[in-house]
Amino acid sequence: MNHYCYFNGELLPANQATIKFNDLGLLRGFALFDYMRTYNGKPFMPHWYMERLFQSAELLDLEVPKNETEILYYVEELRELSKMNDCAFRFLLTGGYSPDSMTVIKPNFMIITENLPIEIPERFEHGVKIIANEHLRELPEVKSTNYMKPILLAKEMKSKNAYDVLYHKNQEVSELSRSNFFIFKGDTLVTPHKNILKGITRRIVLQLANQHFKVEERTILLDELAQADEAFTTGTTKKITPIVQVDEQKIGGGEVGTRTRFLQELFTNLIANY
Repeated sequence: MNHYCYFNGELLPANQATIKFNDLGLLRGFALFDYMRTYNGKPFMPHWYMERLFQSAELLDLEVPKNETEILYYVEELRELSKMNDCAFRFLLTGGYSPDSMTVIKPNFMIITENLPIEIPERFEHGVKIIANEHLRELPEVKSTNYMKPILLAKEMKSKNAYDVLYHKNQEVSELSRSNFFIFKGDTLVTPHKNILKGITRRIVLQLANQHFKVEERTILLDELAQADEAFTTGTTKKITPIVQVDEQKIGGGEVGTRTRFLQELFTNLIANY
């Protein structure tokens, strides 16, 4: 599969793009990204993804060198060059090359096409197990490139057959390492409202759920998971993935709940007709 990228004004094969060692993203971890996918050959909710990209850049005081219209133009150019109907686009904005390893002079901006990850139907059908870990991401509203924590926890997750990790701090649940978190308590859908990256799929699910359930965006305490009837996580590639176990705590008896399945169906219908 041939992948292409946009890099500081130039379109080229992805394997020909190079970045120098003194980029602040490499030296200091000062970089952000975003990740958008297509359905039926069309970028999914592109304006929402662009909104989040520019919000992240503003919070890091970085200037995105292209506006939304220009970025989406290059997205389509890259998709055509890659000759893929459905794919993913990774947007990367770094602090750029710095003369003193600290000062931002001019950010580097890249858009890269990628293969979509292979979906595992069993996860959507039977749900997944996750582990909990006390951690709060620095600047959680920013989609930063700092994934040190889940990488360090990778061996533990593998040994415990866990799909991902759920962060909490001072007993307050926030998010998974790469996605948002929801629980059902009866017919009430609850999701954390602070110290999180507000995902695009999260935003869609809240809109869908508002038509059928009571919805609360509020603090979820770790102890509250024992009273949850259902749980799931949402993300660009995770869609709506049921969670049936957190550490040793089974959710809903370890079975995927009917309300989660209902939301899965609504989301499936939405993307099928996008």
